[in-house]
Amino acid sequence: MNIKNTDFEGAPHEPSFGLCGFITALLFLSLGCTVGPHYHKPQATVPAAPNYKESPLNFQDTEGWKVASPQDAMLHGNWWEIFNQPELNELESQLNINNQNIKLFFENYLASRALIREARAQYYPTVTIGASATRSHTAGTASGGAGATGGGTFSDFSLPLDVSWAPDLFGRVRNQVREFQANAQVSAADLENERLLEQATLAETYFEIRGQDALQELLNATVKADEELVELAKTRYEVGTDTEVSVQQAIQTLESARASATNIGILRAQYEHAIATLLGKAATDFGIPVKPLLVQPPAIPTGTPSQLLERRPDIAAAERQMASANAVIGIGYAAYYPTLTLSASGGFASSAISKLLNAASRVWSVGPSVSETVFDAGLRRATIEQYVAQYNADVASYRQTVLAAFQQVEDYLAETRILWNEIQQEQASVTAAQKAYELEKARYETGLDPYLNLLTTQTALLNTQQVLVQSQVQQMSSAVLLVEALGGGWDISQLPTTQQVTQRPPQDQRTITK
Repeated sequence: MNIKNTDFEGAPHEPSFGLCGFITALLFLSLGCTVGPHYHKPQATVPAAPNYKESPLNFQDTEGWKVASPQDAMLHGNWWEIFNQPELNELESQLNINNQNIKLFFENYLASRALIREARAQYYPTVTIGASATRSHTAGTASGGAGATGGGTFSDFSLPLDVSWAPDLFGRVRNQVREFQANAQVSAADLENERLLEQATLAETYFEIRGQDALQELLNATVKADEELVELAKTRYEVGTDTEVSVQQAIQTLESARASATNIGILRAQYEHAIATLLGKAATDFGIPVKPLLVQPPAIPTGTPSQLLERRPDIAAAERQMASANAVIGIGYAAYYPTLTLSASGGFASSAISKLLNAASRVWSVGPSVSETVFDAGLRRATIEQYVAQYNADVASYRQTVLAAFQQVEDYLAETRILWNEIQQEQASVTAAQKAYELEKARYETGLDPYLNLLTTQTALLNTQQVLVQSQVQQMSSAVLLVEALGGGWDISQLPTTQQVTQRPPQDQRTITK
């Protein structure tokens, strides 16, 4: 039975108690009522369109990067395998075992599950047993008078057993258990969200390293070409067909290219150290071989917009947070009702320890007690108003999380799609710049043009090549971020149920880390 005492658009209603309230409390003892509002999942803004707005399916001029078909397909499991990079697959497998941030969120999840069992313990009586022995001495008064008393030394031995139980008449404990169960599900979703974040960060950093390797290869080739041009300039100067200025310009260009090639090592080293930390390893003992690899992102199954709410762990966490806040309101309403405590004690008490366990030494007592707050200056009312406001805030947070999720998916769909077109244009630009450089180099070698003309075309070529590499890296990063925005390989069916979070975890998850 559930008694609804609140309307989120109005003020809570305060029950009043007298004799009827006391009788009602006794009836509720057998009925097991739960006060507070029923939880209903609030609605969120979900697009009605069958496809995302920025999906390549909606753009006829997109001839390259596409989403997977059918469009309602979804990623599952190890989503990074879609990039077909064995080295990345191996790194991701290490991440799931050794990443310390994932470990932190996992332990927080276990702690939240323990809180459920702590709350459930209130369903049952508390039993205590003890033993005591005292020896005391009193002095007697003088004899002969009417008030004379005898003194002496006395012993007292007791072996009591006490039982106390406060039955959950109005659902305070049940609502508390529901609150902690929802909180544990929030923690489970937070764990999966953190896992997805770490996985995406690793994949993104991996492709950044490969981009740095590609830039290194490009700059190394540029240095080699510049070395040849320096020798050519020197030869032309020696035979009198060029000036010393051209030689110095060629040397300056060479040294600048060498400096740029050296500078590439800074970012690569930092990315490599970042991956070591993600894998729970000391950066000193970790390295990734150089491999200048740039690939086109694969066709990514995006699903439909209506599926997104079931695929993002942060949305699942926000929804479970509302359920937790709803249960807290019920706890607040339970404070309006009486508390019944049933207590009993029994045991043995004797002045002689040899007679302590005799039948004649048995003692016992039993009795219920009922308490009810009759005046608190509006404390309970204000508390419920606070809980209602927090629930409403969680509803707003949930809806904002949903809106942000759709924004992220649309952002990265647009970025990945547009970058593909941009890369095609940049490749055409590189081809033209390469042709111009070769023509100008031939003119310089035959003495038709000065070295300055060659320098100009060479600089333009290097710039366009660098921009192309950076765009390719950005496109791979956007593809990874798109997968993250889609929820990776997770879906709501993987969120543990209330029964699962209530169960005690295996022994190996409850031991102290060595």
